[in-house]
Amino acid sequence: MTNNPASQSDTATAKTQNSPTKVAIASLVGTAVEFYDFYIYGLAAALVLGDLFFPIQDKALTTMASFLTFGIAFIARPIGAALFGHFGDKVGRKTTLIASLLIMGISTTLIGILPTYQQAGFIAPLCLCVLRFCQGIGLGGEWGGAALLATENAPKGKRALFAMFPQIGPPIGFITASLIFILLSKHLTNDQMMAWGWRIPFLLSIVLVGLGMYVRMSIIESQAFRNMVAKQNHVKVPLNDTVRKHYKQLILGSLAAMSCFTLFFLTTVFSLQYATTTHPWQSTSLFNKIEYLSILMGAIVFMAIGSPISAWLSDRIGRRPVFLIGGIITIIIGLFYGDLINNNSTIVAAVFLSFSLFIMGILWTPLAAFLPEIFPTNVRYTGAAISFSFGGILGGSLTPFLAASLVKEYGLQGSVYIGWFLIAACLLSIIAVLLLPETHRQEIEN
Repeated sequence: MTNNPASQSDTATAKTQNSPTKVAIASLVGTAVEFYDFYIYGLAAALVLGDLFFPIQDKALTTMASFLTFGIAFIARPIGAALFGHFGDKVGRKTTLIASLLIMGISTTLIGILPTYQQAGFIAPLCLCVLRFCQGIGLGGEWGGAALLATENAPKGKRALFAMFPQIGPPIGFITASLIFILLSKHLTNDQMMAWGWRIPFLLSIVLVGLGMYVRMSIIESQAFRNMVAKQNHVKVPLNDTVRKHYKQLILGSLAAMSCFTLFFLTTVFSLQYATTTHPWQSTSLFNKIEYLSILMGAIVFMAIGSPISAWLSDRIGRRPVFLIGGIITIIIGLFYGDLINNNSTIVAAVFLSFSLFIMGILWTPLAAFLPEIFPTNVRYTGAAISFSFGGILGGSLTPFLAASLVKEYGLQGSVYIGWFLIAACLLSIIAVLLLPETHRQEIEN
């Protein structure tokens, strides 16, 4: 029996490449787990954490304090991006992806066993802030690595399609987090929820992290990274090289990512708190918590529906046209934001949330291809991760807090000003995208 050299060559190639299916699953599962961890904090901040860790008489101040802790993770994300980007660009993508998943999972699980303010005084919110900061560190390293895993292993002409998979992870994580809170709210009394029920979503994280670890252990380094190592083309300090040589891409990439974060957190975290709270100008809240969470969970599906449409379009007509179409529609949403968020019709709320999150999917999906494409391989992890993280800071860190502040200061009119805030963020993103080059037909540097 003779050996077939061509067959042996194909086998050797297969052993040194990740299969498309494995890449898709690894990038999707990892971001789904990490964003589940991130979103359960956002939902808990809107629903329970204020009363448990910041028992202030003024309910508006309690809400604002809770949303401030929500924003801490966004401040930590660039630090995580720089840290994991450094090792991701020098040691490899796989190792840093596993480490980021562990940090996020352990931090989230520990939040589930924290004492409350009533049990430990000021130590409780202090520990909460530290663990929230650690969540931000983990997520700062996660997204950049997952985006690179997808784009660097994508077939020619399908980078946006493959980059879609890490972008679908977040809606899956949000749906899972919302479903768990809905089930707990339905089956537990309010006293049980406040006493111990709120801990369950955080403790479940350890199971999901185990699943993510299993999937990610099976992947190998991308060919682009191995080529860079073979050519000894890595840089000593990727962050320094990124800031010094690629500062324009860093700044514009951050601004390009800004508006989708603003739209998302105004549509989810802030609107959940706003719609389920009784304000001075109302006799009762617009919706109860279970009803609004159910609407929100259904609406997030439209974000996932928007992702493949956006990926298909951006691989064919380009990243910039897709961003610009989504940006113009977001401005229109901002013009009507005040009226829409104050409507107590279930149908109006469902259409408003579903359409907003569909547009969020349009804006969100091309980022996973676009941001890695504007940086060379030796600083790609660092550049893409930091741009994404700063976009999160600009668009998401203080957005729920600022929105709550506008409502506290201006009452009903404050909801109109929130729409203007969304429009301003979107205009900045549009300008940034116009100043960046179109990349969908370019080969990424290997």
